[in-house]
Amino acid sequence: MTQPTIKVNDDELEYEVARRRTFAIISHPDAGKTTLTEKLLLYAGAVELAGSVRARKNQHHATADWMEMEQQRGISITTAALQFDCRGYRINLLDTPGHQDFSEDTYRTLMVTDSAVMVLDSAKGIEPQTRKLFQVCRLRRTPILTFINKLDRPGREPLALLDEIEQELGIGSVPMNWPIGNGPSFKGVYDLAKQQVLLFERTHHGQHRAPVQVHDLYDPQLAILVGQDEYQQLVDEIELLAAAGSSFSEEAFLTGNITPVFFGSAINNFGLEPFLQTLLDLAPAPGPRMSSDGLIEPTSPGFTGQIFKIQANMDPQHRDRVAFLRVCSGRFEKDMQLYHSRLKRKVRITRAYRFFAREREIVEEAYPGDVVGLANPGLFNIGDTLCDGKVIRFEDIPRFTPEHFCLLHNRHIAKYKQFNKGIEQLEEEGATQVLYFTDSLRKEPVLAAVGELQFDVVVARLNSEYGVDVSTERLPFTCARWVECNLEKLSDIIWPSRSKLARDREGRLVALFSSDWEVNFCLEKNPGLILKELG
Repeated sequence: MTQPTIKVNDDELEYEVARRRTFAIISHPDAGKTTLTEKLLLYAGAVELAGSVRARKNQHHATADWMEMEQQRGISITTAALQFDCRGYRINLLDTPGHQDFSEDTYRTLMVTDSAVMVLDSAKGIEPQTRKLFQVCRLRRTPILTFINKLDRPGREPLALLDEIEQELGIGSVPMNWPIGNGPSFKGVYDLAKQQVLLFERTHHGQHRAPVQVHDLYDPQLAILVGQDEYQQLVDEIELLAAAGSSFSEEAFLTGNITPVFFGSAINNFGLEPFLQTLLDLAPAPGPRMSSDGLIEPTSPGFTGQIFKIQANMDPQHRDRVAFLRVCSGRFEKDMQLYHSRLKRKVRITRAYRFFAREREIVEEAYPGDVVGLANPGLFNIGDTLCDGKVIRFEDIPRFTPEHFCLLHNRHIAKYKQFNKGIEQLEEEGATQVLYFTDSLRKEPVLAAVGELQFDVVVARLNSEYGVDVSTERLPFTCARWVECNLEKLSDIIWPSRSKLARDREGRLVALFSSDWEVNFCLEKNPGLILKELG
């Protein structure tokens, strides 16, 4: 018997969709992304004190970088989902990994967001990881707001930074405010839309909202408050911006052609209040998503959602696995029975959570744009579609081709079961792929990853979460290709001498090469052989 589609009041669904804002924060490492995340939570009222980041409701500690290795190294390794309410909006903030070795997890996250915040260091401008993540957003024409951070430190001229954004990224940059001073003399910003000067006061370690004074640009007292030189420079630059005639267009922003630019200091809370308000005003509500049945509107009554991330052991005490689901249309309800498009059968969703970093609470209902964590007993893979009513399947979430490889050695054979369980569950998360050489009597797994640091993550997590002591042995390969050919002719293929063959968990043949030259050599010597970058 077919389960009836849950009926949702059209007005209620449209209201809930309209107030959703789902966005990611992207940056190069050390640009201040995680600090900005915490300060947005502070100004949204989701936490009372920045730094300790205490959840207001239950006073639990909850930072975006919850994994032990993240806290030790001061970098974001996994995508953290943070859901909270702010000024009538329901916010789903995805704090993505900034380190260059975690771009695959970041890429998958950017596939399910509706907008992004790009954080730049005022002294460094556009950096390699920023450029790479921007291009991922550009492919989907994701609207991007830019926050130029660390104005409390000596940095580059604002006009030079705007020019670099346009020249390096090929997108128009429209300033929404303008800094007053630089480094130690940074006092605040001039709001170009409201034509107001906002002067901020520092608080102890930036733990509280910064008090602000509002002035007219031509207030006689302003030169005394900010200094005569800084004041005259501000007036000159504002007049220059007015003459340049650059203006903000919401249509150009939503189509990804321009980025509104804000200046500030996340560590000191300077410029955070106007940035947050503009983010809420400009960031788009959830939009339609392409499926096997065409575009699915978020206000469609039938529920649909897509799994974009798997995370093991978010709660080490229970050794759980969580599948992160982006709600795409309709309404999600607790204990729903949904059709699993890949498995071609119904599954009942008995445990679903919403997250505030590591903290979680049971979800009774969720709407398009929301990110819901599902207890995953091995049913869900990245890219899976869940739906009720009409059966559809969303476009697959792409994967990157691995570029780094290592053998993984289990130092304690007695923990064979824990070792295999650990690498199987970590592979489900999509950060690494596991291969096995075809010509080796030893069955040690080969880890294949986009970023080399992911190997250190696997070693650390196997030790801390599964109690397994392992070591890695780097391999001299730089690329993997999945082999397609008639198996009867496999023995006739001429392989480069340094290449090796392996199989993935699904039994598909994979060739590992030391260079692109070897790949081209192999194709030249074996007409009709097909080598695919992804399985």
